Amino acid sequence: GQIMKLVVAGATGMVGKVMLRVLEERNFPVTELIPVASGKSAGSFISFKGKKIQIRDMESALESTPDMALFSAGASVSKQWAPLFAEKGCTVIDNSSAWRMHDDIPLIVPEINADVLGKDDRIIANPNCSTIQMVMALAPLHRHYGIRRIVVSTYQSVTGTGKDAVRQMEDEEAGREGKKVYPHPIYRNALPHCDVFTENGYTKEEMKLINETRKILRSPSLPVTATAVRIPVVGGHSESINVSFEREIDIDRVRRLLDDTPGVRVLDKPEENLYPTPQLSHHKDEVFVGRIRRDHTYPNSLNMWVTADNLRKGAATNAIQIAEYVLNRFS
Repeated sequence: GQIMKLVVAGATGMVGKVMLRVLEERNFPVTELIPVASGKSAGSFISFKGKKIQIRDMESALESTPDMALFSAGASVSKQWAPLFAEKGCTVIDNSSAWRMHDDIPLIVPEINADVLGKDDRIIANPNCSTIQMVMALAPLHRHYGIRRIVVSTYQSVTGTGKDAVRQMEDEEAGREGKKVYPHPIYRNALPHCDVFTENGYTKEEMKLINETRKILRSPSLPVTATAVRIPVVGGHSESINVSFEREIDIDRVRRLLDDTPGVRVLDKPEENLYPTPQLSHHKDEVFVGRIRRDHTYPNSLNMWVTADNLRKGAATNAIQIAEYVLNRFS
């Protein structure tokens, strides 16, 4: 087969570790893996397919002229390094918020809008975790019924913030003093505060849900409003979505449309207590949808509950699916 040099930047972070696991699971055709991490980790080793591989810095990763790079090392790193990799002909799939809203950068969920990718796209943005699971559930319905308005409330896991957040929750649970990432306790609590507040009173996470959804669904003025909440869960985001459509909906058909969507699974038998939970979605790649029911207070409207593993389909798996698409389609 062809030679495939792959950089994973942010290899020791939460998403980076899952990227390595997903690359192994899916047997992605890597001939040389180049893990990159910042200061503290440089020089140490990660294991990949049973081999120990030394972590490098960005400079030496760039000099190795890689074919592809998966970036999960934060927006400032991406802004600095992605263009340099792209100039060398490397395709960068970036998991940060750095490039998502650039007009000339594709923002991709492969099952939904891979068709916007061109063979000359060198920087491709991976959407925010909450956005990915929402559009997975809404895109097939948008195609059939035309979305009029979305109201979403999220229930997001602490892994969305990173390793230190998991540690804060574990410290609080154990009654230990430790580093605080959140401005309040997260254990036995819920914080309506994901990312930082912006001038309009919404958080960055809420604005990502609004802007990225419009871009992926190709509806720049789509009314979307969001409240994002952090809850004491270790893996998996949940969303309560209320959506109104232009056209008459049939709930049974909605279930069928969702069930027929690759990557989506309907779990909706309330009488058997069957509905999605973050625990159930943990370590899985599907997006789970349940509690699908008509909203009788407004025409052509419904409520649903959506869960997914925020580190897998919400981040690592989606990035690797983009990489697979690019390889199969353009190489």
